[in-house]
Amino acid sequence: MFKTLRNAWAIKEIRNKILFTIFILLVFRVGSVIPVPFINVDALKTNSNDFFNYLSILTGGGLQYGAIFALSVTPYINSSIIVQLLTVVFTKLQEWSKEGEEGQKKLAQLIRYVTIGLAVIQGIAYYIYLERSNFLTVKGTFAEIYAGIVLVAVFTAGSALVMWLGEQIDAKGIGNGISMILFAGIISRAPDAAAYLWGMIGLKQYVQVAAVIIIFLAVILFVVWMTAAERRIAVQYAKRVVGNKMYGGQNTHIPIKVNMSGVMPIIFASSILMLPTMILSFMGTPKAGFQESFAKVLNLFSVQGIFYAVVYFFLIIGFAYFYATIQFNPVEMANNLRKNGGAIPGIRPGQPTTDFISKILSRITLLGALFLSVVAILPIIVGNVGKINIALGGTSMLILVGVALDTVRSLESQMMMRHYKGFLD
Repeated sequence: MFKTLRNAWAIKEIRNKILFTIFILLVFRVGSVIPVPFINVDALKTNSNDFFNYLSILTGGGLQYGAIFALSVTPYINSSIIVQLLTVVFTKLQEWSKEGEEGQKKLAQLIRYVTIGLAVIQGIAYYIYLERSNFLTVKGTFAEIYAGIVLVAVFTAGSALVMWLGEQIDAKGIGNGISMILFAGIISRAPDAAAYLWGMIGLKQYVQVAAVIIIFLAVILFVVWMTAAERRIAVQYAKRVVGNKMYGGQNTHIPIKVNMSGVMPIIFASSILMLPTMILSFMGTPKAGFQESFAKVLNLFSVQGIFYAVVYFFLIIGFAYFYATIQFNPVEMANNLRKNGGAIPGIRPGQPTTDFISKILSRITLLGALFLSVVAILPIIVGNVGKINIALGGTSMLILVGVALDTVRSLESQMMMRHYKGFLD
């Protein structure tokens, strides 16, 4: 990886793209610490709500600062997920997805509109939380209404600007823009995690610190290994004679990644499990009776709770199968093989090939889902057993490693394209 970075830096064109990407990420980080008016930032920083702190990690601390970019890329990610799911349901969106570049432009525009709508909704929800938790510096009905309008407008505009920054990285920088911004937000929490571990050393908790570092390194190695792992289905193409030449007859394979769905199942599952905690944060102090009983039920979904971890585990597995179903169609794969004269050795074309691919997909999906589930709940288990607050959780670790690997691949492909361009010129 370091060799790739060194070689890429030596090429002026790619070096300019890297510097542009770094500049955009710096703009994002500045916007993530500039506070919005009417918010008591000092009180907000001391907030100990687990749900709030979890969201703050994904937004690069923007929520804790009540910043312009407080919502970060969350509305865009949710919008992308919603549009992706709707593409499976609505025929028109399916047609757009198959129209090539023009269709992708239409889907991208739809994602932008949905992002703005979600930013407004999330901005309102964030304002309600600030108002209920007494984090506003204004009092009085009209003053709070005015502050609410300003805050929601700024948060929405900030989310739109973050989306635009991501698109600029896509066009002129390196890697996927939104992923890079999400990466920068998460990695910005690393100093806090390091300071926390340093504080534990000061308290002479050497065993706990050593355990956290070992687990951290082991998870990185495990994630890298599983991200690159794939199951290869052997395929053999029949020989055919066209004129005086013979074509086909080669052996190849269909690669199926073990972690084919990435972090999407984790994002789906965590989004659903956020709802109980979000409702609880909006309720304020529950009254005796039904509200108190309802609050006790919602408290079971505490981010660091065992019940939360168990539900989280099974939801990830369920969504992994759901996402795999969306991505892969065994019937279509079998038909494409037959049309191109290919066959899986030892398996007859048609329904037997479909059944074989379905069985392989089911097993690989289960393995990938278990991998995601273990990585996601490991910080919760470590936190409960060792009484340690791990700022960079399993989801964050998957995102960091995934984005780092994708960025290195992007650099390698750009260097390769530049090499061939120079050769052809």
